[in-house]
Amino acid sequence: MVKERVLFMCIHNAARSQMAEGLFRDLYGDIFDVYSAGSEPQAVDPLAIKCMEDIGIDISHHRSKSLKEFEGQEFDYVVTVCGNPYNACPFFVGGKKYFKQPFEDPSVFEGTEEEKFELFLKIRDELREWLEDLYYSYMIPNDESCNFSGELEGCCGPRDKEFSCR
Repeated sequence: MVKERVLFMCIHNAARSQMAEGLFRDLYGDIFDVYSAGSEPQAVDPLAIKCMEDIGIDISHHRSKSLKEFEGQEFDYVVTVCGNPYNACPFFVGGKKYFKQPFEDPSVFEGTEEEKFELFLKIRDELREWLEDLYYSYMIPNDESCNFSGELEGCCGPRDKEFSCR
C-alpha cells in the first residue's frame, strides 16, 4: 500500500507544526507519511519536546526543516497550523488538498516557565482534537466494504473501534 503524504507547515517549524507532525504520525502513521517544515525554520522548541513527551510521543529527534527541502515534491495534504495578526503563514506549491487552521504560537508567549508550558499543553491538546476531526472529516480512506455505525457507507477508519468492517 502506498501511503498518502501529509506536510504540516508554520513559519518556524519549531512548535506547532512539529507537534502536529508528531501527533499525526502517532495517530495515523501506519497509513500516512508525515512531514513538517517552515518558511523560516528555527530550532525545535524544548517545550514542544517536553509537552509531547508528556503524552508518550518522542519528537526529540525531530529537526526544523525549510520548505525549500520539499520543493518539487507532491503531497496529498498540505496543512498550515499557524496564524498571526498579519496572517503571514507560508504557502507550499505541490499539494493536492490544502487545509489551514490557525493556532496560537506558544513559543512567543511571555510568562513564567510554568505558564509557557501550560500554553504548550493547551495548544498540543487543541491540535490533537483538530487533527482527529480533520482525519475523520476529510482524510479517511474510502473502503466500500466498511461502514461507520451504519451511517456513512463507504468509509472505514482502521484505528477507530466505532468503525466496523464486513
